[in-house]
Amino acid sequence: MDATSGPLSDAGLLPGLPEPTPAATPYRVLARKYRPQNFDDLIGQGAMVRTLANAFAANRIPQAWMLTGVRGVGKTTTARILARGLNYVRDGHPDTGPTIAMPELGRHCQAIMESRHMDVLEMDAASHTGIDDVRGIIDGIRYSPVSARYKVYIVDEVHMLSEKAFNAFLKTLEEPPPHAKFVFATTEIRKVPVTILSRCQRFDLRRVEAETLVGHLARICAAESVEADAEALAAITRAAEGSVRDALSLLDQAIAHGAGLVSAQSVRDMLGLADRGRIVDLFEAVMRGDIPASFAEVRGQYEAGADPAVILSDLASFTHLVTRLKLVPDEAAADPTLSEAERSRGSAFAKTLSVRVLSRAWQILLKAIPEVQTATRPLAAAEMALVRLAYAADLPTPDEALRQMKAQALTGPAAASGAAAQPLAQSPSPVPAMAESRPALPPIPTFSGEAPPPRPALTMAANGGGPRPALASPAPAPQPEGPRLLRFTDVVALADAKRDIGLKMALEREVHLVRFEEGRIEFRLADGGRQSIANDLARALDAWTGRRWIVALSKEAGEPTLDATARAATETRHQNAAAHPLVREVLARFPGAQIVDVRDKAPEGSPAIEAAPTGEAETDEPDDET
Repeated sequence: MDATSGPLSDAGLLPGLPEPTPAATPYRVLARKYRPQNFDDLIGQGAMVRTLANAFAANRIPQAWMLTGVRGVGKTTTARILARGLNYVRDGHPDTGPTIAMPELGRHCQAIMESRHMDVLEMDAASHTGIDDVRGIIDGIRYSPVSARYKVYIVDEVHMLSEKAFNAFLKTLEEPPPHAKFVFATTEIRKVPVTILSRCQRFDLRRVEAETLVGHLARICAAESVEADAEALAAITRAAEGSVRDALSLLDQAIAHGAGLVSAQSVRDMLGLADRGRIVDLFEAVMRGDIPASFAEVRGQYEAGADPAVILSDLASFTHLVTRLKLVPDEAAADPTLSEAERSRGSAFAKTLSVRVLSRAWQILLKAIPEVQTATRPLAAAEMALVRLAYAADLPTPDEALRQMKAQALTGPAAASGAAAQPLAQSPSPVPAMAESRPALPPIPTFSGEAPPPRPALTMAANGGGPRPALASPAPAPQPEGPRLLRFTDVVALADAKRDIGLKMALEREVHLVRFEEGRIEFRLADGGRQSIANDLARALDAWTGRRWIVALSKEAGEPTLDATARAATETRHQNAAAHPLVREVLARFPGAQIVDVRDKAPEGSPAIEAAPTGEAETDEPDDET
């Protein structure tokens, strides 16, 4: 029986079996299929392309480039396109040198794009970190390229090289052979030594803008015959955060998830996102202080597949959006990733909520997000965060509470209740009326704190001989030899006026005055004080006043130092301020608040009250929801 007879068919197959189909072409993900092939395909990097075009046209080509940026913006792709432009030659055309204009595939283009050209060498520094790997490059750089114009070395993730490997690169990188070029790519530019950076021309690849990235995804969907909603593409763009590779990977996943149809709902289900409209509803319920509605909304989103941490993150993003719509409305409203509900309802919130309320909500959410991410019960942690946010929404800000307490202290409970903000639950508007302009209330009464005596100011003598203290009593006739110093504080003020800061600080902190009269000073040094203070002070006073001064050290106890006296006076002022009934109430209502300064109230009509309200105790409040 020959080989063609028997139970086998003419095709050599068993009867009834289907004929084999040719091997299918392996699928390439969108991030690889639509990888840019030339400079025209690069999106969002116009500044870099313009610089390279001018450099190639003027033949000002550096020996090395450093490409940096976040993941997925095209660093490695740009390096390959750059290598292609350096070696671009078309068959049958004259050699015009390096160029960024590559209308068709050149002699070396296909091999370079497929990473198999023998003159374009790619090295992953994450897996080749040692000096031996760099030594191999240095040894091979001496030889001319085999077929291309330049021998190009592309080193990806260059920040992973060891210190010795970087040092081995220095000399070769600064003075390479004319036929060698280097292209480095890194996401951690701070880890690259400055000695390497100074030898490279640096390009910072930008995150691709949302509008550009949405258009790019729409073109790819059209090329792939995939129907995609604009809202779905906007959600993918937001999740990609400016990374083209991340956006294409998410689009690839969304196409598979939706069986060829990319809808907003399928993208939300895939990413575990909440509906943007429902996020706005949750924001409105929280700002209204409606906790039952807030709980129902967040639980509904959770049951629909949204992650509690993502819900709070989206809520924080919407809070930021409302803030931007309030401060820069034209720029914020032009964002193409916003839905119509976010744009219109966000603008309504921006007109009603104050910046202080939005800032406080942002702080609460910013602290709550990591708590929810690490909590064993994320939904419960998210609900407790919403409780804090809802109760803080209708609370007055610290300055508003202070004004209300002032009104209560001055006019009684009736006026204070009238000045208080209306509860949000009774507000006719669906958004709480957090007005920015509130009625001005009388200032807080001045505290009766004892202040340390001010230092005498130095004025110039009538004859121009130098500074002298301005005293409350009639000043004596100016002396021709210089200023008169009637008190020890005058000596310190004179040192300050002469800008001898070291001597001034020594007199304030290291000197216990025992006896003072014109021409003679006796004092005791504080523990650790410089022994040369007496001689330094005597020489300085002789030069400043034109008179001879005797400065002597004493063993008597003397007075406290000026610095200790000032600190004691400040402490007394703080104690007096803390004893004030209104300040006690503030400290009781805001746990953790501290008195940081007590200022004297300026006289009525004085212009020196522009900086801050005087006669009040400034408090340093904790950075929390209150």
